[in-house]
Amino acid sequence: MSCDFTNSAVHGYFDGELSVVGAAEFKHHLAHCSDCIDELAALSSVRGSLRYAQLYEPAPTSLVRKIRADLYSVSPKVRPSLHQAWRGLAAAAGLLFVVLILWRVMPGLRKEEDYQAAFAAEIVDAHLRSLLPGQATNVNSSDPQTVRAWLQGKVQFAVPVRDLANNGFALQGGRVDIVQGRTVAALVYRGGDQLFNVFIWRTSVPDSSPRAGSRQGYQWIAWRKDKLEFCTVSDAAPADLGRLHQLLTE
Repeated sequence: MSCDFTNSAVHGYFDGELSVVGAAEFKHHLAHCSDCIDELAALSSVRGSLRYAQLYEPAPTSLVRKIRADLYSVSPKVRPSLHQAWRGLAAAAGLLFVVLILWRVMPGLRKEEDYQAAFAAEIVDAHLRSLLPGQATNVNSSDPQTVRAWLQGKVQFAVPVRDLANNGFALQGGRVDIVQGRTVAALVYRGGDQLFNVFIWRTSVPDSSPRAGSRQGYQWIAWRKDKLEFCTVSDAAPADLGRLHQLLTE
């Protein structure tokens, strides 16, 4: 890589270790530096591969020994009947099955929770950076065609841009941002005194129903449609965010 930022700031930005001001300055730099964008994409690919790898985790030796001891331990004073022995084996087998299922499922649940937390943190951080003076938009226009033309070539997909001013959400413009190491398009709307970011990126995952959350007082709604993933975020009332989401999906 030829860019000086590649070694000095990319990893700090990717890990969320830069200050708000430093992150905003680096985000501005990304709009003009393909080297840093490629490096961020590579880091994201490595992290994604590690996160979603289906790694097999065998039961620990101590658990195996305990189950075997429970299966074969027999009191010297009482010799169980054959029927009782089979009942005991069946119960132990059922217990073993439940333990193995939990052993496999629980890490998956924790991974999903960790992913949701990381996703929310990066979406909200990107929204906060956009609130800094001069950071909301790279192209400042209420004309969807102008914003769409500016984004063309900067992201590798066609961005659906609409002005919703008649519905209370005026298009302010757009920009290119980085979320979870990927290059995304960001459309900016204003509803009353509130600023709304709509992040959009390409995905191969099928369409999905919306999922919502909050972090540090900011609300977000994410959904997938037509091979694109969307996420809108704001500190507006949840009802207002929901109304914007409804308009964007019509």
